Amino acid sequence: MKILIVEDEPGLRESIEAYFTEGDNVCEIANDFTSALAKVSVYRYDCIILDLTLPHGNGLDIIKHLKENQYNDGLLIISAKNSLDDRLTGLDLGADDYLTKPFHLSELKSRVAAIVRRKSFDGNNFLKFNEIAIDLSAKTVLVNALPIKVTPKEYSLLLYFIANKGKVVSKSAIAEHLWGDSIDAADNFDFIYSHVKNLRRKLLEAGGNDYIQAAYGMGYKFIEQ
Repeated sequence: MKILIVEDEPGLRESIEAYFTEGDNVCEIANDFTSALAKVSVYRYDCIILDLTLPHGNGLDIIKHLKENQYNDGLLIISAKNSLDDRLTGLDLGADDYLTKPFHLSELKSRVAAIVRRKSFDGNNFLKFNEIAIDLSAKTVLVNALPIKVTPKEYSLLLYFIANKGKVVSKSAIAEHLWGDSIDAADNFDFIYSHVKNLRRKLLEAGGNDYIQAAYGMGYKFIEQ
């Protein structure tokens, strides 16, 4: 998953980032309204963990911005106990869920995972695409009922392809999804070819169909057969 953590309290922000990063997720952070708005205006996320009380602005305006631009990022509000009205307003504006501080990081992770499943895979823990089966909780991949060993980046790449099946996705979009906005400093995206090549090889060796096609000059397309 690619996650944006919008939280001005350093201790909590760092704890959330460390917890999600350990699970091979890509995490980006914003500690105030200005930096959060700049990020969501340019980048897309599987889920945004959003504190509503921010320096230089209100998190509700972040939600309004996303909805006005028809961005479909998942949105989880985290807020203090005394901000019920703001939480309800956030849900009315289009947030997917909220969690009251203080909370256990394990519950936050479960809520985020549920939002991503609901947004991308109709709420299922088990994703099936022809002969490919993916357990989203265990992060395992089976092809023709046999497990294949994939790296965390290959797993994320496969999910990204399936979620965008039938669409051409650019190398830059793949890079940003798998590595976050730090990839902006890269001179080129040739390294994406290696990840795509390895994933394609593993699927084929397990008897899977050849779904990944290069779209010359544009990127890649995961075709529906």
